[in-house]
Amino acid sequence: MKEVALNTGVVYLDNAATTPMAPEVIDTMLTTMQSTFGNASSTHAFGRKAHMVLENARQVIARSINAKDEEIVFTSGGTESDNTAIIGTAEARQHLGKHIITSAIEHEAVLKPLAWLAEHGFEITYLPVNEAGEVSVADLKAALRDDTILVTIMMGNNEVGSHMPIREIGEVLADHQAWFHTDAVQAYGLLDIDVKRDHIDMLSTSAHKINGPKQLGFLYRRDGLVFPSYLKGGDQEEKRRAGTENIPSIAGFATAVELITPAEKANRQAKYAAFKAQVLSGLAAADIDVAVNGAIKDDTLQHVLNIWIKGVSTYVMQTNLDMAGIAISGGSACTAGSLEPSHVLTAMYGETSPRIEESLRISFGTYTTSADIDALVANIAKTVKRVLK
Repeated sequence: MKEVALNTGVVYLDNAATTPMAPEVIDTMLTTMQSTFGNASSTHAFGRKAHMVLENARQVIARSINAKDEEIVFTSGGTESDNTAIIGTAEARQHLGKHIITSAIEHEAVLKPLAWLAEHGFEITYLPVNEAGEVSVADLKAALRDDTILVTIMMGNNEVGSHMPIREIGEVLADHQAWFHTDAVQAYGLLDIDVKRDHIDMLSTSAHKINGPKQLGFLYRRDGLVFPSYLKGGDQEEKRRAGTENIPSIAGFATAVELITPAEKANRQAKYAAFKAQVLSGLAAADIDVAVNGAIKDDTLQHVLNIWIKGVSTYVMQTNLDMAGIAISGGSACTAGSLEPSHVLTAMYGETSPRIEESLRISFGTYTTSADIDALVANIAKTVKRVLK
């Protein structure tokens, strides 16, 4: 993978929010923009050329999760994919029941459509999580009912990096009527995903989390699952998602996926685990009192590290780091502007825990360096000592 240059003096450690596009992706998109402007639904030569790019990308992406080409539906990103899977399932299967199971720490793109469904007569069960941010398979089994039509559990959490027992959940649901959806937006590109092995019926992703373009993702929908198109309009994506496909971005998405070979996935996880250790050992050496939110385990999303910096508010720390040219987050970027506390940390530790107002999310990416980590540690230590003094 080519190196990418960020602005001088800026340390970017908010990769769970978004990632810079890989140079190879930009090259692919630029070439495609210049050479392939046709509408993939047109039957003339220009359209056929665009259609070929579209289907080649679909094949690359399908193979990355052991799916069939026709099971991949391109969308505008994780939010649309989540909404399509959840609301589409509810509309199509409400005659079988109106009970849905999820976890308490899902992304807003899952929680908000579920809240909307609750207002329209559906019953939602929110599974609790432990202090590692994980749901219990036993709790899932206890919550399952004959009228459960959907289970939607994220593959990996975007705030604390916990990895849910997706394979075990899939095995539980293999003989149940409920369809199984997983939001894999943070996990795709880092974890080994096999939708057939894990009995996954639907899976959501977003290209901009893996150094691809924004406003693009895909929904894996297992062959045989039928529900109405979320968008009404043309017959694109085999009548499953209306709207002219963004061919340059889709081609770029495929390039981003091709860059993440199985070996590259393992390399990234190992590199990010080393960065976690570097942050924690550096802060310990500086005598900074911190604790990890979640767990340090081999099977977590290693690119996410959420830490409680005792005695210093998230706002103060984030502001001081920003002034020093270091970009981190206090939680999900999608809710960072909200005055509400993190629902993830609240579910893990309780609403009165000081962790909720004194925690940072640090997230590493392909272009993060050891020097970036050193700069982060030095500035955290400097801020803590100044504030607590």
